[in-house]
Amino acid sequence: MTSHSEPHSTDHVLFQSMIEALTGGEREIAFHGDGDLPSAFAITDLAAAAFGAAGTALADFCDLHTYDISPWRAIKSLFMPSQRHRRLDVSVDRRLASFWFGWSIHPHGWEMPSLWDPIAGVYEATDGWIWLHTNAPHHRDAALRVLGCDNDRESVAAAVKTWEMTELESAIVAEHGCAAAILSLDAWAAHPQGQAVASEPLIAKEWHQPQDPRQWSFDPERPLADFKVLDLTRVLAGPIAGRFLAAYGAKVLRIDPPWWSEPGVVPEMTLGKRCAGLDLSKDDGREVFRTLISECDVMLHGYRADALERLGFGAEERRAINPNVIDVSLNAYGWTGPWRDRRGFDSLVQMSSGIADQGMAWAGADKPTPLPVQALDHATGHLLAAAAIGGLSSRLLTGDVMTLRLSLARTAHLLTSQGRVASGDALKAETADDLDPTIEQTDWGPAQRLRWPLAIQDCPARWDRPATDLRSAPPEWP
Repeated sequence: MTSHSEPHSTDHVLFQSMIEALTGGEREIAFHGDGDLPSAFAITDLAAAAFGAAGTALADFCDLHTYDISPWRAIKSLFMPSQRHRRLDVSVDRRLASFWFGWSIHPHGWEMPSLWDPIAGVYEATDGWIWLHTNAPHHRDAALRVLGCDNDRESVAAAVKTWEMTELESAIVAEHGCAAAILSLDAWAAHPQGQAVASEPLIAKEWHQPQDPRQWSFDPERPLADFKVLDLTRVLAGPIAGRFLAAYGAKVLRIDPPWWSEPGVVPEMTLGKRCAGLDLSKDDGREVFRTLISECDVMLHGYRADALERLGFGAEERRAINPNVIDVSLNAYGWTGPWRDRRGFDSLVQMSSGIADQGMAWAGADKPTPLPVQALDHATGHLLAAAAIGGLSSRLLTGDVMTLRLSLARTAHLLTSQGRVASGDALKAETADDLDPTIEQTDWGPAQRLRWPLAIQDCPARWDRPATDLRSAPPEWP
């Protein structure tokens, strides 16, 4: 396998772990580019591996349309990848992949809103540290109700200092807010949820029998153009998956409730998608939603494990509406264990899983230090895309329909299980040459994107729609 030079050879280890989770086999891929994001962990390697896994899944899907595969050969190629002859080359620019794990968009004459609410962040408790996630107004209100203080950092900091970290975490979670006590790697490994996550597969898979599957057309330059993806995800991993699928032609329709807002990430994450709104608490919204499910090929959702069930769209109900849908789901803290239904985001999982505590020791800092980018979101997002494409390949090879589940916490376990990584040379700073020359006319103004880090032979990435605001299109397929 072509890779970059030592000391950083971790990316091929992470890549092969991802590929094994996807197919049970091995693949070859070319990684190029020097430098690493500053971290106690191999974040640049993780970025390159995640792009590589998604790219390889797409190359495999394209390969299946190139060769005349008998049913027996098809089954062997799915479960014994060494039996297949690869045609399409795949390569990843590690440096650009690292930048895409941050922000790809560069506005012209306008500014992106702040990603973080002023209250969000790390606070010192009586016995340690805690992270409050308050980007959503209802999550901020929950934290303030528990703390009984004013909406400013000084008041919040004073109130937090009167609590033990795990007691405050539990109180905010019980109030339907989001918080995470900062644990060490060892403490998370001993925690019931940490143990549950460590025992889960990186990608959990189930197979189902389809009913009257439709035939798909194939365009080698836009290989996903005949597929409809219903995107029910929000910050950040799920939208990253939808953005990747849209880059290769998928018709991605994102659905949000009427009240949801995430201004700090929408221009980054709606690239290539139609964005609509539905109120699932109303009968007419639920009826439209059923129709969208019945007509989609892939359903991508990031609700907590129990949320869709409470809305009346649990796994059995979704399968009854559309027996042929490839169901790809994400949650924060894993699909087993006591926290399987807990609200969570990348920043929270970094705190719970020991990443931020390890970052503090690595940096010699006086408080928990998260990763330089939202790496769990981005890596899991590309794995979600890879899983969805793998589900399409399975449909093509065997006719079976797949349900696939991933979590941010399991991706964190993959990263931390590689151990602490000595820092290599720093990435060279981003320059104008790193930008794609195309001008994107977003709903907020013109912008450019970073050049795409993934190269798949004869299969360029291209988004047919610029970034648009939420609920800017009707809830229907084009």
